[in-house]
Amino acid sequence: MHARPEPAYIAFDGARRIAAGDLRDVARAAKQTLDRHKDASILIFDGTTSGPIDLDFRGPVDDVLARLPDAEASRDDGAVAPRGPGRPKLGVVAREITLLPRHWDWLAQQKGGASVAIRKLVDEARRGGADRDRTRLAQQAAYRFMSAMADNKPHYEDAIRALFANDAGRFEASIAEWPADVRDHAEKLAERAFHRQA
Repeated sequence: MHARPEPAYIAFDGARRIAAGDLRDVARAAKQTLDRHKDASILIFDGTTSGPIDLDFRGPVDDVLARLPDAEASRDDGAVAPRGPGRPKLGVVAREITLLPRHWDWLAQQKGGASVAIRKLVDEARRGGADRDRTRLAQQAAYRFMSAMADNKPHYEDAIRALFANDAGRFEASIAEWPADVRDHAEKLAERAFHRQA
C-alpha cells in the first residue's frame, strides 16, 4: 500500500464513490446524484475520522450549499467570549478536572504548581504515545468506515480482526472481493494503522 493524499470528505452512493474533496464539492456532487437518482443511497464521511456527515439535501443545490457548516464563520462570529480563568492570548483554557486528594497533594508540591505539573505530564504522555495514538485513531477511522459500508461484505469479520491485529497482508486478502471503491478507501484508511515509524 502506498500513501495517498486524504480528501477532507468523501461521498458514496451505495458502494460507488461519487466525490472526494472539500465539503462544498462533495455536497454538490451528492445533491446532483440525488436529483438524478431519487433512490440513491448517499453516505458522506469525514476523510480523516470516517465520522458520518449529515447534510440537509432539501431544495436546490444553492440551498444545500447555503446550509453547510461554515467553520470560519462559527469561529469568528464577532461575539466576545466571556473572560474566565486562563490565559486566552496564549491559548490556555481553564477547564475542570477531578482528582483524588492524594493527587492534589502531589501536584501542590511540584515546582510551578498544579497547572505546570499537569501540562508537563500531558506533554510527556503525548510524546511517549504518539505512534500508538496515531495507530489507534487510524484503526478507529477504518473500522467506522468498514462498519458503515462493508458489514455485509465477504470476510468482513476477518478484515476487522486483521486490522486490529495489525496484519496488513491478511487485511488486504480479506477485502479483495469487496467493491473497488469501498475496498480502495478501506485500504487507504488502514494504511495509517499499518504504517510503522522508522
